[in-house]
Amino acid sequence: MASRVASGLLRRRAGATLGLLRSYTRVRNYSSQLSALIPVGSQCSKLTRRRYYMPNASPYQLWSRSFASDNGDKFEAVVPFMGESVTDGTLATFLKKPGDRVEADEPIAQIETDKVTIDVASPESGVIEKFIASEGDTVTPGTKVAIISKSAQPAETHVAPSEEATPKESSPPRVEEKPKIEEKAPKVEPPKKEAPKPTTTPPKTSPSEPQLPPKERERRVPMPRLRKRIANRLKDSQNTFAMLTTFNEVDMTNLMKLRSDYKDEFVKKHGVKLGLMSCFVKAAVSALQNQPIVNAVIDGDDIIYRDYIDVSVAVGTSKGLVVPVIRDADGMNFADIEKGINNLAKKATDGALSIDDMAGGTFTISNGGVYGSLISTPIINPPQSAILGMHSIVQRPVVVDGNILARPMMYLALTYDHRLIDGREAVFFLRRIKDVVEDPRRLLLDI
Repeated sequence: MASRVASGLLRRRAGATLGLLRSYTRVRNYSSQLSALIPVGSQCSKLTRRRYYMPNASPYQLWSRSFASDNGDKFEAVVPFMGESVTDGTLATFLKKPGDRVEADEPIAQIETDKVTIDVASPESGVIEKFIASEGDTVTPGTKVAIISKSAQPAETHVAPSEEATPKESSPPRVEEKPKIEEKAPKVEPPKKEAPKPTTTPPKTSPSEPQLPPKERERRVPMPRLRKRIANRLKDSQNTFAMLTTFNEVDMTNLMKLRSDYKDEFVKKHGVKLGLMSCFVKAAVSALQNQPIVNAVIDGDDIIYRDYIDVSVAVGTSKGLVVPVIRDADGMNFADIEKGINNLAKKATDGALSIDDMAGGTFTISNGGVYGSLISTPIINPPQSAILGMHSIVQRPVVVDGNILARPMMYLALTYDHRLIDGREAVFFLRRIKDVVEDPRRLLLDI
């Protein structure tokens, strides 16, 4: 009896000791995880400035990383943080298929937002096990898109030699047929006469009723988010602004001669070609400085005057029109403007524009001349108050010092918000651009 009591006490003590060890292990693991999140020492006073301090961290920052399973073999690719003003997007397309091998940070899907297209990258190197979301789904930052496995093998597309030989081996052997001694002649049946099909006469239509094409020749596809955003902004602009357009024409002779004389030296020194856009941006900056009201905007019952000049440049892409911004254009020279335009145009073509590249802007320049447009009335880009439209350069007869000469001419169009800008200021603004483009020496002399 005493031995049984003693053995029971020993088992209880061993169980208590084991429980204490497990509790200690959990506390130690938790403390090590907590120490990775919270710095120690003198840095504890600056916890509120650390991104990894959990109470003040944004949930989007946590969602920008991958999530691993318990064994560390599988990872989840999630939608990254898309910007302060972007809350959701549409899963436009998958760049990979299940079973494909991907490397770390390699794009596997594209998210289309109201402004830009964002890539969903693979968190680790591995093989795509499956997709969780589907094309066309509306996703938010942190939404799981795919499962990446580090131990899975990529799918093979070729057929093994044993599999290729299987159909041949499985084909049934030929059986020699014995010659038939006697065959009966088939009975010939008289052909049956088919009853004549009733002819259906098409329904008679009145002469005034239009003949519409059949529905089978039409296609209905969902509108991309970028196109929806463009449509809504343009319609809102039309409904909000009292838009009026004034026109003028500019002689491009002197500017084209300046470009022809110095294009080689310009490329040699600055590493970028001298185009026409840089001169028009400089001319617009000069006109905005002479007419500050064009750089202002209405906000409720107030007028906001902006003491900086950010010029938006409209760029047409295969997915739609985007308007990246050249920041602080009033402090740039010709070379800086050309480099900025080339950089933004390349990013727009590659679909690499970010939200910051298109945020803001105080004035827009749209060059429809690159597509051959002769004249147009551009629409204001909110929240701006005016937009300049450039057009194609055409040789036209003009009177110069009493003589009729053929000159390279371009029509300019300025659309402005007539609630804020009067016709006088708009005409003076456009005339300033005309004077600077026709005689670029005015920029040097500031006259």
